[in-house]
Amino acid sequence: MRVSRSQAEQNRQTVIDVASRLFREHGFDGIGLKDLMKGAGLTQGAFYKQFESKDDLAAQASRRAMEHATRRWSAVAAGSPDPLEAVIGLYLSLGHREEKSDGCPLVALGSDAARQSEKVRGPFQDGIAAHLEVLDELMPGAESPGTQRKAMAMLSLMVGAVTISRILRDEEMSRDFLDAAAGEARRIATS
Repeated sequence: MRVSRSQAEQNRQTVIDVASRLFREHGFDGIGLKDLMKGAGLTQGAFYKQFESKDDLAAQASRRAMEHATRRWSAVAAGSPDPLEAVIGLYLSLGHREEKSDGCPLVALGSDAARQSEKVRGPFQDGIAAHLEVLDELMPGAESPGTQRKAMAMLSLMVGAVTISRILRDEEMSRDFLDAAAGEARRIATS
């Protein structure tokens, strides 16, 4: 059965969305094409009509995940009287810790992405730059020298804290890492 161009594009976008979530949940190598396509409600044969390779899909899904994360930061910041605190609170929360398939792709896929092709790593670099831009703009005294380095330190701290908190089985220690990182992120912002 032939699919219209419009439906084919909808299917393609669905596959990218599903892959974005499933890669964050299982890793790039933790899920095969058959299961990715099944998650999108399509057959594996349809994959090759839409993507050059799994690497191509991984790159597009990574871009989608990073763009979603940046938009999420911007939205929470825009809706708060204290935008930086809102971003810190969102990111270093128990809720975000539990969002494995919809949470931050840097936490879910960071070390995995480092072993991928340049095509897959590119969207991560672009996403990191976008995250730094958001933090830099929200930082008190955003015009002053050193805010870029503060944003880098803050992003590193936040990603590391969520990563560690997801690893830990000890719930109290997991929470303590998030709380400690939130306190340090606030200190970095105001120093």
